[in-house]
Parts: sequence; structure tokens; C-alpha cells
Amino acid sequence: MTRAEHGGDDLPDHSAPPPPGGVRRVLLLAHTGRDDAREVATAFVRGLAGNGIIVRLLAAEAADLGVSAGDVEPAVEIAEEETEASRGCELAVVIGGDGSILRAIELTWAHETPILGVNLGHVGFLAEAEPEHTDETVAAIVAGRYTVEDRMTLDVRVYREGVLVAETFAVNEASVEKAARERMLEVVVEVDGRPLSRWGCDGVVCATPTGSTAYNFSAGGPVVWPEVEALCVVPISAHALFARSLVVAPTSVLAIEVLARTDGEGVLWCDGRRTVALPPGARIEVRRHSRPARLARLHEAPFTDRLVAKFGLRVEGWRGEGERRQRERAATHPAPTHRADHPDEAGHR
Repeated sequence: MTRAEHGGDDLPDHSAPPPPGGVRRVLLLAHTGRDDAREVATAFVRGLAGNGIIVRLLAAEAADLGVSAGDVEPAVEIAEEETEASRGCELAVVIGGDGSILRAIELTWAHETPILGVNLGHVGFLAEAEPEHTDETVAAIVAGRYTVEDRMTLDVRVYREGVLVAETFAVNEASVEKAARERMLEVVVEVDGRPLSRWGCDGVVCATPTGSTAYNFSAGGPVVWPEVEALCVVPISAHALFARSLVVAPTSVLAIEVLARTDGEGVLWCDGRRTVALPPGARIEVRRHSRPARLARLHEAPFTDRLVAKFGLRVEGWRGEGERRQRERAATHPAPTHRADHPDEAGHR
């Protein structure tokens, strides 16, 4: 994972070049089926355009917002092709939950556009801003006060009888699951070309550190800090003595084979969005992708604080709490610099 300040010399080489003539464009994506999302999206359109930034909208979402090209100065652009919508945009602002952000990464994948999420979901681990801070978020975008954080993604390939039949990516996880409720999935898991274990199970989750707080977490896998480069492997309801979560090197190649001698079929899900059928004998290979997901950050808060805030974890009794309160009081109520002349002001004279 790397960070680069927007507009700085350290911006990664794979970032989109600035548009010619200094024109700034931002792609706006919203879950327009929700009233609150439409309200926030309209505020972003007005705020960004009012500061000279061209706002690009998908055609269907522009219709939902009641916005058309030329409605707002300097301009609103309408993108007809979803996969080309982020071309030439410095940023994609996404209004919704983590599902909306994963959709946005899918739409902007080809152009590696950084994603800034505005959380309207329940947890919103991928989101950076809250809707009540719309004005502050717009101001930060206008001023370029954000960093770009690169997150590891997965390269996922499916083979049948040795032939590559599907290739995709995942930001959070690639999960191999049983296709029928009444049948167990029989698989063999392989790490770096060596067989590890055979499991009769409901499925296997292969996750990134970013996805460790998603399906991986629900399946009992470990929470992995984003700075840690690793891959997680988590069996789901495995009938085996050795059925523990695994953490392997980021350079490892994971493979899951659906046993050919069984009747159970499987299905591959990537981020809960892209799916591939897995008949008996199918082989799934998962490795680190060469292209990262790019998340725009407004704050440099430690991941620990984000974890506590998103999950509402209780931290009462932390020994550093008293010291923190003292620092906050000192910052908000500095000691007087003059000598009080009135007995009440002096406290005890």
C-alpha cells in the first residue's frame, strides 16, 4: 500500500494524468434509489460545479437527480458508457454504502480513478466522509486536500479442464461457495503449488486486508491492518479437524479445486458482485493483482481508531484516557496568562 498526495511529485505513475488545460473533472456516483442519497448528490453537484469543477454523471443517475448537461455552471457532463465514465476524472465521489463503493471501483477499474466514499451505509469501512460534512468534503476536494491510498486487490482466475474460462478481480474477497443448500462442497486447498488440506465445507473465503473486515470477518477470519501485506484463507463451516483461518504471504498463489468425484457444484463470488459457476473439477487460482484499488483519504486517522468507530467498540478503562482528556482540556481551556485581581477570579486567595 502506498500513499501519494494529490498533485504532488510522489503521485504513483499509474494515476490518471491531469486533463489538458487544467480543467478539473469529478465523477459523481450515487445510490439514487434513496432520497437521502439524491439530496447529498445534488449538494455535491452544486458545490463542486460552483467552484469550477466539471461534474460527470451517469445518464441514468442524472435522470434520477433531474439534472441535465448545461444545468449547472461550469458544466455537468453526462456519461453514456459506464466503463468510460471515469476517463479524465481526477476523482470519483461515491454516495452510498460499501456496496456502492465496490460498484464504483468496478466502474472505474480500467482508469484507476481514486474513490472517495460518502457513507450512507451501516458500517461503511471503505467510506471516508459522512453526509453531514458535505460542505467540508467539497472544500477539501476543491483545495486538493486529500491523499490517495493504494489497497491490495486479488487476481482471480477460473480453469475448467486446464482451460482458462474466466478472469476477474476482487477488492474485498473471492469466495468459493456451494451452489445448493442441501449439498456440501468438497474442495482441496493448495498454497504455492502444494496441497494443504481437503475440506467438506460450505465454502472458502480468500480475502485481502481490506476485505478482512467484510465476509472474512463474518466467517471468523482475522482482522488485518491495511498496512500488512498478506492474503487470508478462511474455510466456512468445514467438517475437518484442521479448519482454521490462514494468513499467507502476499506473493503466494492460492488454489481451490472442486473435487471432480463429487456431485456438489460451486459458485465463485467476487466482492458479492461478479459470479462464475464452478462445476466439479473446476480450479480457482487467487493471487495478488498487479493493479491496486485506490481510495482517497481526507484524514490520516489510525486504522485502530477507524475500527473502534465503525464497530462501536468499547474502550472505557483505557489507561491513556485520563491523559487524553487532560490534553483536550489544555487545548480548549488554556491557562490564564494574567494574575487575577478579583477574589472570585483567583479561586482561593
